[in-house]
Amino acid sequence: MSQQKSRFLPTFLLLFVAVIWGSTFAIMKNSLNRINVDSFLAWRFILAALLMAIVRPKSIRHITPNFLMKGVVLGLLLGGGYIFQTFGLTLTTVAKTGFVTGLYAIFVPLIAAGFFKEVVTKLQWLAVTLAVIGMAILSLKGLSIGLGEFLVLVCALLFACHIIGLSYWSPGRDAYALTMIQMATVGVLSLISTARTGFQTPHDHGVWIAIIYCAIFASAFAFIIQTWAQSFMSATGVGIVLTMEYIFAAIFGILLVHERLTWRTVVGGLCVMTGLYVVMLVNSREKIES
Repeated sequence: MSQQKSRFLPTFLLLFVAVIWGSTFAIMKNSLNRINVDSFLAWRFILAALLMAIVRPKSIRHITPNFLMKGVVLGLLLGGGYIFQTFGLTLTTVAKTGFVTGLYAIFVPLIAAGFFKEVVTKLQWLAVTLAVIGMAILSLKGLSIGLGEFLVLVCALLFACHIIGLSYWSPGRDAYALTMIQMATVGVLSLISTARTGFQTPHDHGVWIAIIYCAIFASAFAFIIQTWAQSFMSATGVGIVLTMEYIFAAIFGILLVHERLTWRTVVGGLCVMTGLYVVMLVNSREKIES
């Protein structure tokens, strides 16, 4: 029984991360009308890094120059993804942004197979295909490729590289310290990005609540779990599990902001969830064979 639990624990914890990230869409919805996105991201990630340093100051001792370099590179990939996504969002729709961002699920196995010679199984490709079809049904009402979509496509590539980078650099390293470096890097990068929009301080408690929630749960806690889980799972599997974020975003949208449940939500959700089941099946086989 303990082996069965350990076999699926990373997948279930990543699924919990997807729940948290899915909830942020509804929680941030009103806040981003009262503070610009760059300032929100800067507050969110800098606060996350500071809280992590305060909770476990001894983790700083584990940071060597090589360790720091890897953490900064991962943070730049992650932060770059958020910034390109933000620029793209101003030029296209939320639905298209969500779908194009989710294409990291297909970029991960393509990059892993093309550049790192990783073997991607037929079942994994099936899971990727199901996830992409599901996100398309959830998000798209026609697709035209413009500057906004192109910028979000760059974001998806950066997120895919971040997932692959974690798969190579997280095993055997302090997940807490590595996450802290990434949070600090994204925070500084977002702070620099506020030069174009102006740095803003939250002026009401609702925005502060959203920032604190995202800093503690959607940033520090969630990325610690992702960093740890990628020590045990393939990058392709991680990419598929995290697409569940869009399913949970739809669920929270219905529960918290009273959006309608449509056939697209049901059918698209079933496709993504089937892809998730295939990932769990692949993960189970890999553990049995090992």
